[in-house]
Amino acid sequence: MNKNILGPQSLNTDFGILLLRLVFGGLFIYIGFAKIEHYHQYLPMFKDYTGLGVKTSYNLVIFAEFFCGIMVAIGFLTRLAVIPILITMIVVIFVALKDKGFNDKQLPFLYLILSLVIFVLGSGKYSADALLFKRKKNIS
Repeated sequence: MNKNILGPQSLNTDFGILLLRLVFGGLFIYIGFAKIEHYHQYLPMFKDYTGLGVKTSYNLVIFAEFFCGIMVAIGFLTRLAVIPILITMIVVIFVALKDKGFNDKQLPFLYLILSLVIFVLGSGKYSADALLFKRKKNIS
């Protein structure tokens, strides 16, 4: 099969998924780490949009952004890891920014769409999931 740069077929889907996961996960690791690093500065400014309490909500956001970002980046339980990020972006767009215009929602909307893309594509060949599930498949 001749892959042409101008053709419609994928040049390397698994490599593309790897790049997507690394960039997406890396961004969330960076954002989440800032929330951890400045925990006591940011916590008083954080609002409780979920009714779970400010501290609980803030800790859930850190979990979604930092820890799930790591899981997505390395491709470990990727589809499960992207769900908290997806939920966080839904809350940001439809609750936290509900009175704002689309210009304020563009970045969270992009993260929401990328979360869905990663959920649909999965982790790909270059991931911890591929190693984990390959071993389980060989054992049975």
